[in-house]
Amino acid sequence: MEPVAGVTTAGRGGRAGQRARYGIDGGYAGLAVFGLIEAGLAGTVAWAARRRRPAVAALACLGGAAVAGSAASYLYSTGPGKRGIWAQLLDELGLRGDEHVLDVGCGRGAVLMLAARRVPAGRAVGVDVWRRRDQSGNSRAAAERNAVAEGVRDRVEVADADARDLPFAPASFDVVVSSLAISNIRGASGRAQALREAVRVLRPGGRLRIVDDGADRYAPVLREAGCTGVTVRQLGWRTWYGIPGHHIPLVAAARPADPGSSL
Repeated sequence: MEPVAGVTTAGRGGRAGQRARYGIDGGYAGLAVFGLIEAGLAGTVAWAARRRRPAVAALACLGGAAVAGSAASYLYSTGPGKRGIWAQLLDELGLRGDEHVLDVGCGRGAVLMLAARRVPAGRAVGVDVWRRRDQSGNSRAAAERNAVAEGVRDRVEVADADARDLPFAPASFDVVVSSLAISNIRGASGRAQALREAVRVLRPGGRLRIVDDGADRYAPVLREAGCTGVTVRQLGWRTWYGIPGHHIPLVAAARPADPGSSL
């Protein structure tokens, strides 16, 4: 199939055999907070030991263990947890293998590469503005290197693009996905515009899957944009990101197969 206009095939000039690295969602800010808390608790333990206050030391140790657990949860959610959830969501779509898939806010490509594996005769296109505050080491070059490392460079493409103004013709993609990206857009109007753009580039019968903080609030916008089958569900403990009970939702939708029909 022909590449989508306006993007460059990833992986050219990359090194075979390198390991894919997907960074940490939210950059290092979240882990830095955990580190500062741990340092403060360690100082409290040391102070309590000098002052012979075992109860205070014990409480500080318990607090340190809780913070360490939260940090571990954060790392899991941003790594294996996220990839596991998206592998399941993509499998649920029952792809034929020749679809065009768009990942809005692809970052270093964790979801993009999972999609690419499932469309050996199709294309997986990722767009982003590549802000480091959204993901550690976030860059177009990092996504391209990961395409090489994952062995999918022949079907992965990346583009510099704002989600609110996608550089694609209407009805270009069979599937549009997005993970923890649209919430980074400031203002409800900007997020709504990104959602409308995602619907615009979907082909009739195409499907949309968005995992994001506040994705439940996207449902009315998608319905107004003409989507059908709009549903919201919580994704469970794998999306805690260090906060027990914090479930990130999925919003799923579809574009009608033809005017006046429902999927």
